[in-house]
Amino acid sequence: MKVKYLGQQSTPKLSSYSPDFLDSIPRNNQHLGKFFGLDYWNAYEFSYINSNNFPVIETLEIKISMHSALTVESKSLKLYLASFYNKKFNNPSRAYDLIAKDLSKLINSPVSVRKLTKFDTVPRSTAISKFKHKVPKNKLIHFKGFRSICPVTSQPDWANIYIHSTSTPIDSKKLVKFLKSYRDKDDFHESCTESIFIALLDDFAMEDLTVYGKFLRRGGIDINPIRSTSKKLLFKNFRDFGQ
Repeated sequence: MKVKYLGQQSTPKLSSYSPDFLDSIPRNNQHLGKFFGLDYWNAYEFSYINSNNFPVIETLEIKISMHSALTVESKSLKLYLASFYNKKFNNPSRAYDLIAKDLSKLINSPVSVRKLTKFDTVPRSTAISKFKHKVPKNKLIHFKGFRSICPVTSQPDWANIYIHSTSTPIDSKKLVKFLKSYRDKDDFHESCTESIFIALLDDFAMEDLTVYGKFLRRGGIDINPIRSTSKKLLFKNFRDFGQ
C-alpha cells in the first residue's frame, strides 16, 4: 500500500487550504456486506479565521460509513485540516460543508462533518476481568489496554474495546486471551475492530453482536469504528480516556 505522508519524515508546507493533501486507502470489507456500522473520527485541532478575523479552534466529528470502498488516511487528514488555519469563513457551516464535500469526493461515499461541542455519555459497562469464568449474556463489557501496531509506522495504537451481545454466556478467559493476541498485530483501527467482530461471530458463536473500538488519539485525531449485526447501532460518539 502506497501512501503520500504516513511514515514519511518530511511533511509539505501548509501555506494554504488544499484538498490535494488528502490521501485515501482501500478497505478490505467485502465480507461485511450484511452487517452495519460506521467510523467516528474526532479531529481536535481544526482552526480557521472567523468573520471577525479572529482565529478559532474547534473539534470536528466526521462520520464515515463502514461500507465505503475507500477511507481517508489519517495523517493526510491532519495535514488537510491544518491547511485551513488561514482561511476565512463568515459562516462556520461552510467550512464543515467544504470538508464533507472534499472527503466525500475522495472516498466516493457520503461523509458528514459537524462541530463537536460535547461527547455523548459514556455507557455503563463492566470490565471483562471482573468475570472469573463466564460473561453473562446481554451484558455490556469492556477491555481496556487493547494494543495493536500501525502497519506502516510500527507505532503502537491503544484502545478500549466495548462488546455487547445477547448470546449465551462466553468464556471470559478465552476472550481476554484473544484480545491480548492483538498486542503485536499489524493492522489499522478499522481492520482490528472488524476482525474482532468476525471472530466473535464465528469462533465464539456470538449473535446480535456489536463491537466498538475506542482508540486513543494520535496526531490530534482519533478513529472509533463500530461494527454490528443490528442496523440500530447501540453506541454513539462518547469519549472515555479522560481527555
